[in-house]
Amino acid sequence: MRVYKIIVANKQKRIKIPTGLQLLIRRCCNAVLREEQVKPPAELSVTFLNDVQIQELNREYRNIDLPTDVLAFPLGEGGVYEKNLETGCTMLGDVVISIEMAKMQADVYNHSFEREIGFLTVHGVLHILGYDHERSIKEADIMREKEREIITKVGLCVHEISPVSKFLKV
Repeated sequence: MRVYKIIVANKQKRIKIPTGLQLLIRRCCNAVLREEQVKPPAELSVTFLNDVQIQELNREYRNIDLPTDVLAFPLGEGGVYEKNLETGCTMLGDVVISIEMAKMQADVYNHSFEREIGFLTVHGVLHILGYDHERSIKEADIMREKEREIITKVGLCVHEISPVSKFLKV
């Protein structure tokens, strides 16, 4: 049996987290890790922040002084990750999601908040595993297709896969 440890944390107080959202995040993370054939045991975290908190991280790590929807912090490079010596888990990394940005994007794209959180989770985990839509159009297309496949597998609507894709076509 495949075992992945998914740690979900809420470090913001501006928006109430709906019941069941942690389960959805775990389903999305598990779907990505299975699809990408990540060998268990492995662990990653997903943390909810507000716009101010994520803007601080975006400024510190990307030199972009604006809030963003999701950031990914891989703990490995080139498919090589550190192991947690206590648990034996491969430590994949951390995904942080702005709850405020997710709520706004769900409204803009006329889909559910849960669907937006699911998409941002999948997007972030794919980044942790080395996918990067900013390197080239070809890599963006590959990442978008992976997102569509996984979002469909977890039962979320795919009518508009990503706000990020809007910027790639410009």
